[in-house]
Amino acid sequence: MLLQQFIPWRVSMQKIWSFIYFLPLFLLLLILGLLKAVIVGPVVTVIILIGNSSVILGLWPAHVFWTYYCVAKTKKFGLVLKILVLISLPLPLVLWPIFAIVGSLLAGVGYGYFTPLIATFEAAGNQVENKLLHCVVDGSWSTIEGSCTVVRDFTDFCFHSYFSYMDELTEEVPEDEKPMSIKLWKLPACLFVSLLAVPVDVLLVTAVALWKSPLMLFKGWKRLLEDLIGREGPFLEAACVPFAGLAIILWPLAVVGAVISAFFCSFFLASYSGIVVYQENSPRMGLAFIISVIALFDEYTNDLLYLREGSCLPRPKYRKQMNPPSDILERRKSTDNDENDSNNGRIGPHGSKLVSERTRTLKIAIQQLKPMQVWDWLFRSCEVNGRILLHDGLLTRTDIEECIVKGKCKKLEIKLPAWSILQCLLVSAKSNSSGLLISDELELTRINWPKDKVLEWFMGPLLTMKEQIKGLQLNENEESCLRGLIMNCKNERPEDWNDTEFPSDDNIRRAQLQAILRRLQGIVSSMSRMPTFRRRFRSLLKVLYIELMRIDALRSEDLTQEASGNNSANSGERRGKDVGGKTYNNEEIV
Repeated sequence: MLLQQFIPWRVSMQKIWSFIYFLPLFLLLLILGLLKAVIVGPVVTVIILIGNSSVILGLWPAHVFWTYYCVAKTKKFGLVLKILVLISLPLPLVLWPIFAIVGSLLAGVGYGYFTPLIATFEAAGNQVENKLLHCVVDGSWSTIEGSCTVVRDFTDFCFHSYFSYMDELTEEVPEDEKPMSIKLWKLPACLFVSLLAVPVDVLLVTAVALWKSPLMLFKGWKRLLEDLIGREGPFLEAACVPFAGLAIILWPLAVVGAVISAFFCSFFLASYSGIVVYQENSPRMGLAFIISVIALFDEYTNDLLYLREGSCLPRPKYRKQMNPPSDILERRKSTDNDENDSNNGRIGPHGSKLVSERTRTLKIAIQQLKPMQVWDWLFRSCEVNGRILLHDGLLTRTDIEECIVKGKCKKLEIKLPAWSILQCLLVSAKSNSSGLLISDELELTRINWPKDKVLEWFMGPLLTMKEQIKGLQLNENEESCLRGLIMNCKNERPEDWNDTEFPSDDNIRRAQLQAILRRLQGIVSSMSRMPTFRRRFRSLLKVLYIELMRIDALRSEDLTQEASGNNSANSGERRGKDVGGKTYNNEEIV
């Protein structure tokens, strides 16, 4: 009995002692991180602000001209919609430099001041030999280099991705596709409802965010302090303890950022009421959306803060056919709530209240893949497959030199990543995987894929294509032919496969496979417009060019050895003849 009373007391004393021991260490790390941030932050802010501003102002005339040219030339818009777009273009084109420069300033401040601070705490938690040196050095020069990378990626987006998006407007439209049009008689009601929604929704959504902000502040502090003292949740490991103190200090900034985000998002939510009016052809539905969006936002904040479900605010119906039947919706909602609550530690599987609202443990957080891991896999796969294609002759010196010198990278930039992803889809389909096998030891599924909206747009279609390939049950000849078709064929029309000697004569099967390849190339084309893609692909080109030079050197060396071998054999024969002749002559003379 005495032992049972002594053990909890001892455990609590250990927790209090670890908390007291943590305080001076955290303060030293915080002071060191702030000193690094004060030194590095202004430099990084100036680099990002001046670099991005120069790109924005330098390319702004070209952006204005090319935007008007592409909109005027496109056949995807009807005449009325095209005129309206051309009339309304000056406003976003004028606001673009202002918002971009202000955003660059905020990004420079955030990246320049917070990255050295966080790197200091990361160095204290890493398993390295000289932690003191890493605490001083980490996050200093690397942050300055990172700011230059930010400017480079932003330049790639403005100089390449933007013009690529605009070029899509000037592409030929299929004959069966109708241009996008708009009905003018609907616009006055849409404009009226949008103008009415902006002051109402902006004011009320911001008021809800301000009303919930004190609760978010104190509830977040309570959770962080519980996790810090009890060493639970994400602070279960000692390496994460310093981040608890940093999170406690920076949590008010997160609350302020949430309120500011709610304020800016309220403009878009209010403007969407005009779209509801146009889609439903009813101003009454637009007015209902103005009221409903406040209830939706309030319900979202309640779920975020683990408050009561739903909202006490009115939520009128703003769609004529808004939801599935109520019984299906209720079952789906109850299932989702049970899953979310069980994951967050609120309610058990039988509805019982758990002891504490713990966050996810560090082990679960580690299992969640990061977007950078997926990008690393893609470019590693492109490097390995690029070497294979160079050896097989599917990639040539002309392809690489045209991409490096002339900038004609369509074959490499689109088809090489598509070839690599196709390899992954084929292997995943054969192994009956529930996701994508990106390595021998790692499987990308819906559970562990990065919680990134951009990557989710790509992952969903890829999983669908994997299931389609699995259903087609391709043989080895078809797989090898597909690898060649994705590199050497346009895959735009069914006639493109007529002279390709594809093993199957089934036109439906061929059309399905061609649609998969065409969709895969479209996904990669969208990926290639992301800011980091071009920089990493240029680095990949350098690696492939070095590999090409090595292959050429080996081939030339083999040819030289073969030629020298032939020459030595011929010269041996000639030497034998000469020696024999000389011997014969000498003997004859003798």
